[in-house]
Formats: sequence, C-alpha cells, structure tokens
Amino acid sequence: MPRESAARVAVLVRHNVLLMAREPGPVLSRMVLPLVFVTLLRPLYVTGQGRTAGTEQAVVGTLVTFSLLALGICGGAILTERLGRTWDRLRGTALRPAELLVAKAVPAFAALLSQQLLIVGFAVCVFGLRVPHPLLLLGLLLSWSCALLGLGTLVGVLVRSLGALSAAFDIGGMLLSSLGGALVPLAALPAWVSDVAPASPGYWAARGMRAALSGDTSTVAQACGTLLGVALVCGVGASVRLVGGRSGRLVAL
Repeated sequence: MPRESAARVAVLVRHNVLLMAREPGPVLSRMVLPLVFVTLLRPLYVTGQGRTAGTEQAVVGTLVTFSLLALGICGGAILTERLGRTWDRLRGTALRPAELLVAKAVPAFAALLSQQLLIVGFAVCVFGLRVPHPLLLLGLLLSWSCALLGLGTLVGVLVRSLGALSAAFDIGGMLLSSLGGALVPLAALPAWVSDVAPASPGYWAARGMRAALSGDTSTVAQACGTLLGVALVCGVGASVRLVGGRSGRLVAL
C-alpha cells in the first residue's frame, strides 16, 4: 500500500537524519572547505580571465569538484549499514530496495544541494557573482544532485570496505572533475582531454552551470537530461545489486 510504504520511508528517513546528525564532521567539512577553496582560488582566475569570467570559473570549479568529493556522504551512509549487517536484518522485513534507497537518498540529497547552494550564495554575497537566471541554475543543481546520488549509491553498494570507498570517491572525484574541465578550462588542457571529457558527469555539470549563468537554455536542458540519465542508470544498477534473483528481496551485501 502507498500509505504503508510512505510510513516506512518516513521512519527510515528520520533514522538516517539522526545518524547524520550524530556524526556531523564529514558534512560540515564538505560545507566549509569549498568556501575556503573558492576564496583562495578566485584571485588566480581573476588575474588570468578578468573579474566576471574568473569569478564564474572559480565558483564552477569549486562547486563541481567538492560536490564530487561529497559523494562519500551518500556512499558512506550505505556502506555503514552494510558493515553493520543492517542489510541482512532487513531481508526478513517487508521493506523494498527502492524504499531503502529513497530513505538514504533524502538526507544525502538535502546535504548535497545545501552544499551547492551555500557555495553559490557565498559567491553572490562576497564576490558579487551574478545569477540572472536563478531557475535555470536551480534546475541544473537539482539534476547534478540527482546524478551525484546515483553515483554515490552505486559505489556504496559495490565496495566492501571504508578504505575502498574513500579511494573510490577521492580518486574518482578528482578524476571526473579534472576530465570535466572544472578546475582547469578544457582549452588549456591537452586536446585528448576534450575528446574524453563528455564521458565525465563533471563535464556536463560544469558546462550546464556556465550555461545557466549565461542564460543558454538549450545547453542547460541538454546538461540536465544527461545528468538525469546518469542518475537513472546508476540508480537502476544499485537497485539490481540489492535485489536477489526473482524474489525481489534484499540480498546480503
């Protein structure tokens, strides 16, 4: 029943929020460090690109890079449950895999989106970043947060240790960010990077953000569609990993 499913999800969401609140360090660090980073990085870009373009590059690069590094918020929450054998105990309940993933996704999604809005708000208030099309930017940030959730969830159900999780997110986050042209514009990188850049979700996030700031609706729509596609593929992959055989029950991970 939809009402029973909603009640189960609400209980799990409340539980996951409490777990996050008890260990606020990872979330707080992902909120504070980007603000320090963009403050230190902006003068470099302003010197090379001018005030407006340099500020936008610093904000886009910082947001994409640190939101990728924040993937651990979602993946870590899932892996903690796995290591605590919560998944095994849930196998005997009426809980569906989709309900568990939604309950994990809601707090993580709120944290990821809050991080991005904080970076943009900080840049607007402190550096005078212009956001003439806020709805376009919000749509892009929502799509990017969905893609991050999908990626984080998929990694969280695949890795088997905290060390592997940390390595996957740290190395993978920097790799996807660098290949996507977030920190360094693609024009300044070797030609082969531009050829492989579209394979990185970070490329579409950075491209979509720049387009949103300039009001390029068609590019924003293309970026949002690609990012939502990434979210769908990763979410389906994570759900398949959670379901065993034809029974539709949660499997031991």
